Amino acid sequence: MCGRFALFRWSPAFAALPGFPADQQPHWNIAPHSQVLLLRAIDGERQLARVRWGLTPAWLKDLSKTPAQARAETLAEQPMFREALRLRRGLLPANGFYEWRGAARKRPYWLTSDATPLYFAAIWEAYPVDGCVYLSAAVVTQAAASLRRPLILDAEGQAAWLAADTPMNELHRLLASPQPPLRERVLANLVNDPALDAPECLTPA
Repeated sequence: MCGRFALFRWSPAFAALPGFPADQQPHWNIAPHSQVLLLRAIDGERQLARVRWGLTPAWLKDLSKTPAQARAETLAEQPMFREALRLRRGLLPANGFYEWRGAARKRPYWLTSDATPLYFAAIWEAYPVDGCVYLSAAVVTQAAASLRRPLILDAEGQAAWLAADTPMNELHRLLASPQPPLRERVLANLVNDPALDAPECLTPA
């Protein structure tokens, strides 16, 4: 399951996108319920927003039950996700993500690509709290053997995912699209501590 990812490096062009926070800091250990950057298309223009990682529909009262992931295979049927799939799609930028493998003793792995940032397919919702409206998101995941990985979209897929007029059959094709090759390395256990948010998270084993 995609439970942690990182965004610590970006280009000047990315930082020039509308909505890029002036106080944005690099993060090496982003966990569910954290604030993350979401890329959306607003009136045809790509814009960034800072959102809560954990999908929060307006009707949901228990914020401890906000899903950070949504399965690609059932996204169109699940009541919590299907309207967001139709109307509220976005992308989560990342330099890579973490994966824990093993039976008796799980070890963390870092997965990334030569082409970064990666863009994870996501859906988003707005939710009101005390008169203010906040945004939230869930990352879309695909099965990867016994694990779940974020659905990574290439440039063409990103454009189709963000476009408001993309037909549902094309969205289904994207949800089942093959994933790009990734580079991986096994890490020391420092990243296991969710409170550690520093380059040491990527210390090799």
